[in-house]
Amino acid sequence: MSENMSENMSGTSSRTTSGTGFNPGRVLVTGGGSGLGAAIVQGVLAAGGTPVVLDRDISRVTGVKAFEVDVADREAVEKAVREAAETMDGLDAVVTAAGIDRCGALDTVPAGEWEKVIGVNLMGTASTARAALPYLKQTHGRVVTIASTLGIKAVGDATAYCASKFGVMGFSQALAAETAGQIGVTTIIPGGMKTRFFDDRDEQYKPQDDSRLNDPERVAEAILFALSQPRSCEIREMVIAHAEEGSWP
Repeated sequence: MSENMSENMSGTSSRTTSGTGFNPGRVLVTGGGSGLGAAIVQGVLAAGGTPVVLDRDISRVTGVKAFEVDVADREAVEKAVREAAETMDGLDAVVTAAGIDRCGALDTVPAGEWEKVIGVNLMGTASTARAALPYLKQTHGRVVTIASTLGIKAVGDATAYCASKFGVMGFSQALAAETAGQIGVTTIIPGGMKTRFFDDRDEQYKPQDDSRLNDPERVAEAILFALSQPRSCEIREMVIAHAEEGSWP
């Protein structure tokens, strides 16, 4: 075991032995099979860390350990997080990047689909964090939740998504308060990104100008920056968006 890995596993440091870089250690990423999640996985690898993926579709995941799981299924999440942590002998961080959307007026989106958004975006975030807590407390690790600019500013035809992301904001703030000094909690609040997130939307709900979408790699860099903070410092919330983001402020 290298000195650097020993430091990560003890939870006392995540700096490399040379002091010139940062190793995020063992990082579990939900939604790591595509989009922002995949960018986070690549960022962790580039920094020398060891990512593990939880995703409903892991067909495009290569070179890292991955578990096929729907994060809306609490029992499946608990099992997958436990197996992932045991596989890596612990966890240093968790990033809850899994997310879906169902656009439309409240009375036009089928109730089951509406509730699925809450199940994935909010309940999946809470289930993953809850399952990971025992491991993160051992390493004084961090949870990074992914909210949205639509978690601080609501728009029409997005009641499910806004409810879920406003919920993530409240959940994250409460979790940070309750675990202060035990683990770190950061909420990333991204604007629209150049991912496949919009692909299954009706045309009217797709971005009309993708030049105003941010690159997911930039958001992943912000997440790695939050993870790189020393134990005595926490980035609690960070908005990151294209300079001409339309949903903020």
